[in-house]
Amino acid sequence: MNTRSTRSTVKFLQPFSLREHSDVLPAGDYEIVVEEELLQDMNFLGYRKSATYLIVDGKGRTEMREISGNDLEAALRRDRAAGDDRQNCKVAITPQEDLK
Repeated sequence: MNTRSTRSTVKFLQPFSLREHSDVLPAGDYEIVVEEELLQDMNFLGYRKSATYLIVDGKGRTEMREISGNDLEAALRRDRAAGDDRQNCKVAITPQEDLK
């Protein structure tokens, strides 16, 4: 079976959790690994996602946690919504800079 992996990075602005795991992870950058398998017997080249992993560094070890892509997207949406709420609640008066 032919497989391929792609890596990307996501940024969480607030601490977060995922449905499959009970712990709360700190805000920060996290690497995502997506594994895909080649679709057989096709007239064209195609791949299907077979697994998604979140790379978690902590306490002297690195862990690859299998997660669902849907749960990752939901966690990112919650993170962005919390950041938007926090921005809307801030009241700040900033003097305009003199552009002369």
